[in-house]
Amino acid sequence: MQSFLDPAILFFVFGILAGALKSNLEIPPQISRFLSLYLLMALGLKGGFALAKSGLTLEVSTSLGLALLLAVWVPAMGYLILRRWLSGFDAAAIAATYGSVSAVTFITAVQFLDTHEIAYGGHMAAAMALMESPAIIMAVLLANLVRRKQAGGASTAPAPGPLSKVMHEALTDGAQLLLIGAMLVGILSGETGKSAMQPFAGDLFKGMLSFFLLDMGLLAARNMGKLRSQPPLLIAYALGAPLVHAALALGLSMLCGLSVGNAALLMVLAASASYIAVPAVVRHAIPEANPSLYFGMSLGLTFPFNILFGIPLYVGVAQRVIPN
Repeated sequence: MQSFLDPAILFFVFGILAGALKSNLEIPPQISRFLSLYLLMALGLKGGFALAKSGLTLEVSTSLGLALLLAVWVPAMGYLILRRWLSGFDAAAIAATYGSVSAVTFITAVQFLDTHEIAYGGHMAAAMALMESPAIIMAVLLANLVRRKQAGGASTAPAPGPLSKVMHEALTDGAQLLLIGAMLVGILSGETGKSAMQPFAGDLFKGMLSFFLLDMGLLAARNMGKLRSQPPLLIAYALGAPLVHAALALGLSMLCGLSVGNAALLMVLAASASYIAVPAVVRHAIPEANPSLYFGMSLGLTFPFNILFGIPLYVGVAQRVIPN
């Protein structure tokens, strides 16, 4: 219950209520874009400062390795499950959406850990960056396989040009590059940079996150209507898949000895679903897929579920089962 009294979460709830009431309250797209870039830059700086202090440890390497493993495992598992009920294109698109990550969900989880004074490694921001692209690339490859089957053979497969373009977009996405660049700045500047950037990356962070979550609440409420015509199976997947993916991350964390904070963040990353980067790329790369499915599920159900219930659940479970 305490997590619902957090100002950032309350602003998210307020945004959902305002959207449900069809209010004309709106955050201009340019402001929303600025807020998302600010949050990524501040997160990258925080991660870089922490990495400059801790250095490359065994837990850092292990966490990044587990993040990459989950980035391949989750979309592959999702595609195999969804392919039983959906077309190959829709299954690939949804698998990519749920195999990638939500930066805002991760940033909210970081703020939650800070509020509750739970230690975590700054390198987990790098783990988030690593998990962004593999699912997109896998989805495009799977969609190309479906096209080959439908066309009756490999000789009619799409030319490699579109795939190379998608891979370039996935690996050089501006937001992702900003996160990595800010992290490098934090590593190079160290404690001196941390002191200098504290008003920007520290003092402003909570307020900016609250403002952005207000916008996300409005957007989520306005996309929930897209789910009314969807089969109950997909609604169950949008709510159940995050729990399964978080459980996988928890099991791997326990097996490899991750700390409570790092395990909780890995669970959040595995449980989140992209609603910005992946849908934008998939819409171009897999036009045969239905956007209302993968976009509506991730933003209309999974994102609110994780923000309101998932984050405190994942952190609480990690605290209970992982020794301090």
